[in-house]
Amino acid sequence: MATFGTLSDRLTETFRNLRTKGKLSASDVDGTVREIRRALLDADVALPVVKDFTAKVRERALGDEVNKALNPAQQVVQIVNEELIAILGGEQRRLEFAKNPPTVIMLAGLQGSGKTTFAGKLAKQLQGEGHTPLLVAADLQRPNAVTQLTVVAEQAGATIFAPEPGNGIGDPVRVARDGVEHARRQQHDIVIIDTAGRLGVDAELMKQAADIRRAVDPDEVLFVIDAMIGQDAVNTAKAFQDGVDFTGVVLSKLDGDARGGAALSVASITGRPIMFASTGERLEDLEPFHPDRMASRILDLGDILTLIEQAQNAFDEAEALKVAEKLATQTFTLEDFLEQMQQLKKMGSMKKMLGMLPGMGQMKQQLEDFDEREIDRTEAIIRSMTPGERRNPKVLNGSRRLRIARGSGMTVTDVNQLVQRFEQAAKMMKTVARGGTPNIPGMGSVPGMGRPGASSKRGKKGKSAGSRSGNPAKRAAENSGLATSQAPSGTGFGLGGQKAPSEADMAEIQKLFGKN
Repeated sequence: MATFGTLSDRLTETFRNLRTKGKLSASDVDGTVREIRRALLDADVALPVVKDFTAKVRERALGDEVNKALNPAQQVVQIVNEELIAILGGEQRRLEFAKNPPTVIMLAGLQGSGKTTFAGKLAKQLQGEGHTPLLVAADLQRPNAVTQLTVVAEQAGATIFAPEPGNGIGDPVRVARDGVEHARRQQHDIVIIDTAGRLGVDAELMKQAADIRRAVDPDEVLFVIDAMIGQDAVNTAKAFQDGVDFTGVVLSKLDGDARGGAALSVASITGRPIMFASTGERLEDLEPFHPDRMASRILDLGDILTLIEQAQNAFDEAEALKVAEKLATQTFTLEDFLEQMQQLKKMGSMKKMLGMLPGMGQMKQQLEDFDEREIDRTEAIIRSMTPGERRNPKVLNGSRRLRIARGSGMTVTDVNQLVQRFEQAAKMMKTVARGGTPNIPGMGSVPGMGRPGASSKRGKKGKSAGSRSGNPAKRAAENSGLATSQAPSGTGFGLGGQKAPSEADMAEIQKLFGKN
C-alpha cells in the first residue's frame, strides 16, 4: 500500500540488520527501538502514540520471551507486529445494524476528506450484501455537492433522496430527518447521510453536525479522515470526537503517497475503531479494515487473506472448474484465456494485488515498472481474432496475423509474441497434465523430477558413465543431481551439468511470462 511505503521500507531495513545477530543484547534492542521510533515519527505518527508503542516494544523485547526464543530477531518482529495490531484497534469491527430498520449511518469529516465518494462506495458494498441503502444529500453548503452525490449514487446503482438543490439553499437538519422518514416509507433498510464539511474545524460545522445527530439519532457515526492529512489528524479527530462524537473511523486515500501516520494515530488516540479503508478511486476500492492484515502489510509480511477474498469475489467457481477440466484435457484455448483475463481485471489493479504478496516491498521498482496496460493490449489482439482462430491458433498464417495486428492497433510482432507465449504455456500445461515437470528454456528438466517410471531403464544404462557410491545418502544426492562434488564449474547450485542460462535463454523466459 503506497501510503505506508516509506514506513514499511524503514522497518524492513531495521529488522534485516537485526537478523544478522544470533543473540540480542540490551544495546541491540535499544538501537532497534530507536530506529523504529524514528521511522514512526517520520511517518507522521503522533508523538504520544510513538512513545507508548516503543516503550511496550522495548519492555517485551528485553523480557524472557525474546531471551528464551530460538530466533530472537523473529521474536522481536512478532512483538512489533502484535503491538502494531494493538494501536490499529486490535480486532476488526463491523457495522452494527438496527434491530428495527432502517439503520441510520451518518458521515462526518472535513471538506475534501472523501465523504461523498465513500457514501457511494459504502452503498455499493451494502447492495452487494443484499441491503437496499438510501443516500441522503444533506451537504447543502459545498458547491455542487448534491450533484456529485447524485452522480455517485447513479454509478453505484443506489437510490438518492435530494429534495434541495444545495449550493447554500435548504435546511440540512430537515433534509436528514425527512430522508429517514422517506426510507422508512419506501422500505430502505439502510440510510447513509452525507453531511457538510469545512476547510477547518469551526463552531458552525460542529453545531450543524451535532444538530443532525440529535435529529436522526444515527446507529453509526463514521468519521471520514484523509490518510494524507499528517500530524493534524489527531487534532481534527479529537475536535470531532468532542463536538459530535463518532462510533468508527474511515481512512480515505490510502492509495496516495503520503506517509500515513493518521492510520496509526487516530484509533489509538480516540479509542474508536477504524472500520473501512478506501484504497482507490473506483467504487469497488473499499475494504473492511483488518488491523492484523494492515500490520502485516506495513511489515512487508503480505496480506494473503484479503487477496483470497478478492479472488473469491471476482472469480466464478463454476467457470474455474471448467477451466481446470480444460487444462486437464489439454483443450484450453485463447477464448478461455480471454475469459480468465476478464475475471482477473475484476479484481482491480494488478500492482495492488501483487503488493499483497509477502516480500513484495523489496521489489518496489519491479512493481512500478509493471505495465497494467499489457493486459488490455493482449485482450485487444485476442478480440481481433475470429472464434475459429481463437480455438485453433495454428491456422494463423501471415495474412491473418497482419489483419489481427491492424484490427487491434498492434504490430505483427506483438501478435507473433502472444501466439508464441500461448503455445509455450500450452506445452507446459500439457506436460503438467501428463504428470511431468515443465522444461523452462535454458534450465533443462528438473533433476529427479521426470515422469514416473521414465528413468528406470536409463539408470541401468548409465552405470558405466561413472561409479556410484555405496553410501545411501550420497547415492540419493547423485540420483537427484545435487551432489556438489560432481557439479561442474560455473554451476553454483550443482544442477548436474546443466549449463547456466544465456542471455538469449533469459529473453525467452521473459517472453514466456509476458515481458517484452
